[in-house]
Amino acid sequence: MMSLYTLLLAAMAAGALGSTPALRRAPAGEVHHGRRNQLAAKPPRQEEVGLRMDGALDEPQWKQAAMLTGFSQFSPRDAVPAEDSTEVLVWYSATAMHFGVRAYEPHEAVRSALGDRDKIFSDDRVELLLGTFHDGRQAVVLGVNPLGIQMDGTLVENNQARGGGTGSSTTGREAPDLSPDFIFQSKGRLTSYGYEVEIRVPFKSLKYQSADTQTWGFNVVRIVQHSGRADSWAPALRANASFLRQSGTLEGLTGLRSGLVLDVSPEATQRTTGGPGEAGQPWRYDAERPKLGANVRWGLTNNFTLNGTVNPDFSQIESDEGQLQFDPRQALFFAEKRPFFLDGTEYFATPKNLVYTRRIVQPVAAGKLTGKVSGFSLGVLSAVDGLGGSTDGKTHPFYALGRAQRDFGAQGKLGITLTNRTEGGRYNTVASLDARRVFGSVYSAQAQYAHSFTRLSTGAASTNAPLWNTVISRNGKSFKFRYVMDAVDERFRTQSGFIGRGGIAAGLLDQWYTHYLAPGRFIESITFDPAVHYLWRYSALVHQGEALEKKLHTRIALTARGGWSADATLMTETFGFDPALYSRYRVLLGPGDTAAFTGSPRIGNRDFGFSLNTPQWQHVSLSAFYLWGSDENFLEWAPADIVFATLAAEVRPTERLRLSARYLKQRFVRQTDGTEVAATRIPRLKMEYQIARPLFVRLVGEYVSSSQASLIDDSRTGKALLVGGELSPAFTEGVFRSDFLFSYRPNPGTVLFMGYGAGYADTRDEPQAFRFPRSLSLAGLSRTDNVLYVKASYLYRI
Repeated sequence: MMSLYTLLLAAMAAGALGSTPALRRAPAGEVHHGRRNQLAAKPPRQEEVGLRMDGALDEPQWKQAAMLTGFSQFSPRDAVPAEDSTEVLVWYSATAMHFGVRAYEPHEAVRSALGDRDKIFSDDRVELLLGTFHDGRQAVVLGVNPLGIQMDGTLVENNQARGGGTGSSTTGREAPDLSPDFIFQSKGRLTSYGYEVEIRVPFKSLKYQSADTQTWGFNVVRIVQHSGRADSWAPALRANASFLRQSGTLEGLTGLRSGLVLDVSPEATQRTTGGPGEAGQPWRYDAERPKLGANVRWGLTNNFTLNGTVNPDFSQIESDEGQLQFDPRQALFFAEKRPFFLDGTEYFATPKNLVYTRRIVQPVAAGKLTGKVSGFSLGVLSAVDGLGGSTDGKTHPFYALGRAQRDFGAQGKLGITLTNRTEGGRYNTVASLDARRVFGSVYSAQAQYAHSFTRLSTGAASTNAPLWNTVISRNGKSFKFRYVMDAVDERFRTQSGFIGRGGIAAGLLDQWYTHYLAPGRFIESITFDPAVHYLWRYSALVHQGEALEKKLHTRIALTARGGWSADATLMTETFGFDPALYSRYRVLLGPGDTAAFTGSPRIGNRDFGFSLNTPQWQHVSLSAFYLWGSDENFLEWAPADIVFATLAAEVRPTERLRLSARYLKQRFVRQTDGTEVAATRIPRLKMEYQIARPLFVRLVGEYVSSSQASLIDDSRTGKALLVGGELSPAFTEGVFRSDFLFSYRPNPGTVLFMGYGAGYADTRDEPQAFRFPRSLSLAGLSRTDNVLYVKASYLYRI
């Protein structure tokens, strides 16, 4: 018979929901109420006999599972009871953890759709945070939507204040890195009271401690889209540098067996490329020989994994999205997408990005060891790159990357990173030391020092130079700050990492104040965020010279009920002339007569920025950013009127169809005569149709329209400019790119991709975004290249 306490819980749930199924019985396991601080759960160990992965929590095991309930709201307001009730059932077998979720939704319809992996951020969902090393520093994040569609990744907290900068930040917690994939099973279903989800996580898929009896950090976050709320089982305060340190625990886990962890993924790829033939010749196709390769993942122990790859195919199944280069002095960053490098990427994370694996272009072979033991996190990666990544096209570059990190204190870290790239007599070696510490629960401090040793050519003299940075932050609920000093010597080089702009030192003083309005109002919070930015040439900072850039950005941000957010920013700036950036420029005074280009000593700016984000509605969500005002025309070093806009929309007309549209625009207009200096427009449209859970088709189209006028000395003489001894002619160009993909992926290691991509050059006199001809072959768009590829791999879990 059910206990009186269990009957009372069932009655309370039925009263709150009004539509609880009559046959549902409350679990008989222990109940752990988060708001009552019952955060140490001891799930029972049971057998999997008779268990069905169907999303219905009706097997006997669920009746004995520990139940976690009593969720609290974390965002947008913490320390209040959740508006929607959630129950999480937990038990484990010898080989897997099992989670069952009952999410009650009495207010509005549950939002869910079929989609590809990691594409559930428009849906209601639950996220499990598994701290398998119980260190309060890192966790595996496994999420599912009401239909069981998965998202997964890792969270390594940097313990710094969050919420500053352009664009409203309302979550108050750090986002996981969704690059890594974990194999786990999930199934969900909609019910009359909300939804149920069943999740099985094999121990084979996780790294965890070697102890006989284990305690894991654990929390559950539920996202409710209709209200824009984020709830958590363990009550978490926004005034805290760490979300993970406020988790509960799963205790008394014994006899965990992962068995032999050996994943072998043979793969085959075939590619046929097309291009124009010689003058008067037909289109030419080149069918490459099928390429065979293999990836291996071997769990040496519960906490160490060895990855290897031989002759891998590292082609991407989707082109990188076009980006606008707002500041041409800053290199563009493109994220890593290749699976071998993504597994265990958290073990190579450094404050400055000294490990950027996209530097390894096409490795012949590579190996990687990652894991954690006795408070030490270790990662070692080595690779022999193909000739496509070499400097001379004759010598294979060799990469050796390593990082060791030691936990100290309750929330301290000390890390050492070594990277080395050698190519014949050329080399680049970087050694780095970094530390991080949290104190007073809301304050954190971080520092890093790195030194590079480089020889760019055989027999040349070597150079060495430093990089360093410090960060102090406070992550309070109403008052936060983040103070940063970041410096890179002009001679610092990293051929294994990514530095957006070298030779500069930057300082930031950013603080923001948030006022929370009374519950029930449409406006929920108002944030005032003044930030001061200074930037020097590194040598000028060392010799106490004047700053090149001085900026004051004043932002006001609003969050509103249901998930609305908006902000407005006033940017007051001055920029000093940097001769090093214009060393190749000359002013053409007359035939054969040139003069040095000195530019105006300093340019003053005033810009206005505005952003708006709608809620994630059932079928659509929108976002917009618009910046205008007086800013730099870096091409001519002169003041210009600028427009920078980003418009994005996601439309979900059915649970299977998803349309994503984005439009980027950047335009510079001379203030002297109103003529256009440069403009870029990039419309992008992506259509995805989910035929079944593992099967989808995708079509992407992107058009890049760019134009630039002949450059002149606009701020001084009005004469033409020479760049590298040549006049800079005006140009207008347009490029269209289309990609089609058929994808079958029942799990992250077993895939079948069939894709087709093509590029087109716009030969019309004035290419313009959105002015597409009726026929690509007849009205000005000529095909420049195309590719057809097939890739197949199969995951053997031995």
